[in-house]
Amino acid sequence: MSRRIAFIGLGIMGSPMAANLVKAGHHVTGYNLTQPQIDALVAVGGHGAGSIAEAVREAEVVITMVPADPQVEEVILGAGGVLAHAKPGTLVIDMSSITPQTSIKVEAAAGAKGIRTLDAPVSGGEAGAVEAVLSIMVGGAAEDFAEAKPLLDALGTTVVHVGPAGAGQTVKAANQLIVAVNIQVLAEAVVFLENAGVDLAAALEVLGGGLAGSTVLNRKKANMLGREFAPGFRIDLHHKDMGIVTAAARAVGAPLPLGAVAAQLVASARANGDGSLDHSALLRGVERLAGRDPR
Repeated sequence: MSRRIAFIGLGIMGSPMAANLVKAGHHVTGYNLTQPQIDALVAVGGHGAGSIAEAVREAEVVITMVPADPQVEEVILGAGGVLAHAKPGTLVIDMSSITPQTSIKVEAAAGAKGIRTLDAPVSGGEAGAVEAVLSIMVGGAAEDFAEAKPLLDALGTTVVHVGPAGAGQTVKAANQLIVAVNIQVLAEAVVFLENAGVDLAAALEVLGGGLAGSTVLNRKKANMLGREFAPGFRIDLHHKDMGIVTAAARAVGAPLPLGAVAAQLVASARANGDGSLDHSALLRGVERLAGRDPR
């Protein structure tokens, strides 16, 4: 069934996600701070809006995909935001990666206006967004998840309700912990193999077929082989996410010994000027530790 969807935030992830909803037959109106992304959505059959108010006015569902907590609060809770202009009964799905506390705050504010919310962060990076194979972890009411699932199925292949408001963000924090540690250890293996004089491409191929294989290895080996670090997911954003998981783990008394080290290495990459690069550029930090000039 076609739905009227407002999509707020047409960045690296949001643009292909909005386009996939258009391909699935939905009426999608997009809003972004910059016009070229709106024009790109219109070019594939979507519609553009000049403000959040215009985008959400007739929407049945509003999806937001913005960088961090301050942007979520501005876009959803702000004076010109979603809650100020959406109709009662609208379903707001925030797909940003933020703290569980902010998702719970958004749910409370929306509920006071008769608006329903889900927190539905994603994993899979730009490639997963383009290919519509994202993993989507959803927090909120079960009945709202049931309504949203057909839409989310157009964006991902693993769409799971994980609990009440904020639960989606908690699971996403765990995801980012696992991904950071995986990328870091993959980077260390790459430098180890290169220093040993092994054919790196052949080594990564065979490692990918065994127990060491992973989605991280499959998705990031080309970046590391070619030293191509155009952002699919920026180190700046992973730094933000490591702060989220560190704080959330502390709040529930969960130790993160490897996670704490990974968080420091992500912070170091950012401090060394790599924040705008893809998180596979953690390889550059290992190269620095090995006494190399990063490529």
